[in-house]
Amino acid sequence: MGEEARAFVDFCASAGFGWWQVLPLGPTAYGDSPYQSPSAFAGNPYLIDPRPLVERGLLSPKELEPYYVDSSAGTTDIDYGRLFVMNSALLDRAWRRFKAQPQLQTEFELFCSTHAGWLDDYALFAAIKETEHGHAWNTWPSALRLREPKALVRFAQEHADIIGRIQFSQFLFFAQWRALREYAHAHGLKIIGDIPIFAAYDSADVWAHPELFRLDDKGTPTHVAGVPPDYFTATGQRWGNPLYNWPVHAEQGYAWWIERVRHALQLVDALRIDH
Repeated sequence: MGEEARAFVDFCASAGFGWWQVLPLGPTAYGDSPYQSPSAFAGNPYLIDPRPLVERGLLSPKELEPYYVDSSAGTTDIDYGRLFVMNSALLDRAWRRFKAQPQLQTEFELFCSTHAGWLDDYALFAAIKETEHGHAWNTWPSALRLREPKALVRFAQEHADIIGRIQFSQFLFFAQWRALREYAHAHGLKIIGDIPIFAAYDSADVWAHPELFRLDDKGTPTHVAGVPPDYFTATGQRWGNPLYNWPVHAEQGYAWWIERVRHALQLVDALRIDH
């Protein structure tokens, strides 16, 4: 979301474009698909530009040097594995320095309180997943899998630093995305966002709100999304996303969906719902 994204905005503006359509902005996990995100609300920390963190004193220029790519080599390949390692290492360093700078805390605390409705569950989900070596939530110890209150409180107390780091990465993402969107608007470019209609099974949304999805008593989907056979796939496609429990959504006034769309429209100017 740094200089390169702004250069793309400049190109679009100079070419006379008025809209920029982006893929879903959520975190990517196993399989790297933005349509199978562990959160319907969070942003993808892999998009964070580390260079502004140098300006804020959270990273040093020397710490970025090992990660620069020599563009003169002419390669068009992107080493995503290296990106994942780099991103985690740099954000961890930035988080440690951030905690030591009290003057930066107010804005962060305001962000956390403003977005607590989804951020608390997501940060807890991501922290448990990290300590469980990336395993899906339905394989976690039963107390965490079933969200027993005492177990969640104990975990949050014992892993407060991990949870804080995850919240911090979201704080950085949303700040940088907001700045990029403002830059796009200043150049006459609006952004079309993308919402996957289904939530991923291994997501904070399904884990935190199982009643909103068609799951059995053990948390296993009873019905999943997909498409029947067609011209492109003779056997059809089984996506695996749990279907929504629409009667419960209706009872709740479709609050989850309303909040999801409202949240998305804070990031983009128009929305496309995928599938």
